[in-house]
Amino acid sequence: MNKPQVIVSFPVEAFALEALRAHYIVHYVPVMTDRQALIDQCGATIEAVITNGTFGWPGELMRQMPKLKIVAAFGVGYENIDAVSAKELGIAVVHGRGTNTISVADHALALLFAIVRDIVQSEQGLRQGGWKGIRSPRPDISGKRLGIFGMGAIGRAIAKRAEAFDMQIYYHNRNKDLSCAYEYVSSLEQLAREVDFLICAAPGGVTTHHMVSAKVLQALGPAGYLVNVGRGSVVDSAALAQSLIDKDIAGAALDVFEGEPKFPEIFREVPNLIVTPHIAGFSPDSFAAYLKSVIDNIDACLDGKSLISPIP
Repeated sequence: MNKPQVIVSFPVEAFALEALRAHYIVHYVPVMTDRQALIDQCGATIEAVITNGTFGWPGELMRQMPKLKIVAAFGVGYENIDAVSAKELGIAVVHGRGTNTISVADHALALLFAIVRDIVQSEQGLRQGGWKGIRSPRPDISGKRLGIFGMGAIGRAIAKRAEAFDMQIYYHNRNKDLSCAYEYVSSLEQLAREVDFLICAAPGGVTTHHMVSAKVLQALGPAGYLVNVGRGSVVDSAALAQSLIDKDIAGAALDVFEGEPKFPEIFREVPNLIVTPHIAGFSPDSFAAYLKSVIDNIDACLDGKSLISPIP
């Protein structure tokens, strides 16, 4: 029996490609500008596209693929997949709901501790021969007020971990979640005003673009700290850089940022900022779950069965 033909349209590790090739005939196109040439060559035979939230897949290419049945996001994010066009064309869109929850929640708390306790800057200063000049009192974390923007699976996992540090937990979503025991705040600006630390675990897309604005950062205040493990587009980069320079907030730690993978120039000389290269969901367990989710969803779709994790 012939294997289905699929496109993998974002950079992935060799082991992931090898695992996918055990199930499918894989056409690998990690560079966006090479997509059209590949579609011209073999678009008529492709049944599935595997991508991620950052690289996505546009409707204009879907319309050139008559056999395309499903676009599968490798991971949780799907913001740059043209879901509207997919629905119009009868193409399924799925994502890896819950696949990286543990890893991202762990990383969020690691970033919070690192920036609040000045771990990275202290270590760098010590290596450069410092001692007295780099030692200063740092805020406690236990017992403080934590705001979470995006109380989905990852937000809840962050909150669960924060409870172990006796934090008071508040959250903001588009709508109040009646199943959530934490205190709901109706606006993001008000949430920032109420808390010591603000962690963003919100998805990307038009509805959340730059929601962490200059006003929100001003509301967080000069003793407040920001962590973002959601999507880079949620935070206004220019506003954040200026807030850190002006000391409108005490510090920020980002695992995601606008324009990935290119590091924003405005952040290069900004004080009190820690950045990691979108690795919160990078763990062996998460990658195994990503692969299983993609394969299970594609196989279910091509076999005419119910999808495992369609997008909301």
